[in-house]
Amino acid sequence: MTAAAEYPFPPEWPGPPDRPDRPGQPGEPGPPGQPEPGEPRWPGRPGPSPGTPQRPYRPPGPQPSPLMAPGHAWIDSGDWQGRLRERLLEQRVVMAHGHLDDTAATLLCAQLLTLDADSADRATPIRLHLQSLTADLQAALTVMDAIDTIGVPLHALARGHIAGPALGVLAAAGRRITYPNAGFLLSEPETGFTGTATSLATRQRQLESMLDAFYFRLADVTGHEVDAIRDDARRGRFLNAHEAVAYGLVQQVAN
Repeated sequence: MTAAAEYPFPPEWPGPPDRPDRPGQPGEPGPPGQPEPGEPRWPGRPGPSPGTPQRPYRPPGPQPSPLMAPGHAWIDSGDWQGRLRERLLEQRVVMAHGHLDDTAATLLCAQLLTLDADSADRATPIRLHLQSLTADLQAALTVMDAIDTIGVPLHALARGHIAGPALGVLAAAGRRITYPNAGFLLSEPETGFTGTATSLATRQRQLESMLDAFYFRLADVTGHEVDAIRDDARRGRFLNAHEAVAYGLVQQVAN
């Protein structure tokens, strides 16, 4: 077969008349090395190599912005907890939730002391939100000591279930408010000691000393005798929001 039979049109042929434009940009040339629809393949023009997947041609144009919408970015951000904590600190709001151990107590003390140091207006209070909080006895006493050193007013707001030594954090605040559905459980802290008889005796004396400091603080706030509060903790006395006001643990129920 001759070249004329295989390619019936000469190379200088301008193309079939009234060639329809491709979808997309009208009249725009296709990608290099690819013939237009209906155009014969001339000798010397490279064709697609066997086994190479063909990608659809996309003409150049504006690309979508890589930036996400603010609401979507706020939800999907990997550090959304840190960003949210910063926003709350800007409003002088600190939140404590879950279980308060030594690590959480260190972070909570750092936030309170930072807000106290940055307070230009010493009359503006810090709002400490306690949300379903439990605590180790040592961690609770650590936060109580930090609250005692703050020079600005501290308002504590209780939500959910506040139990055990976490009540000492609530009692250390100057203003104590509870939400209507909050609950308060007076209970002894859970402890577990291992070691020699001498070390166990030492830990027992240390625990009794910390418990005395905890019960004395509750007695000072509520007006009850220390022995009465100790007995309530041993029995696991539960108080709802209005009972906590009558007990003296909080001062009012939030509207």
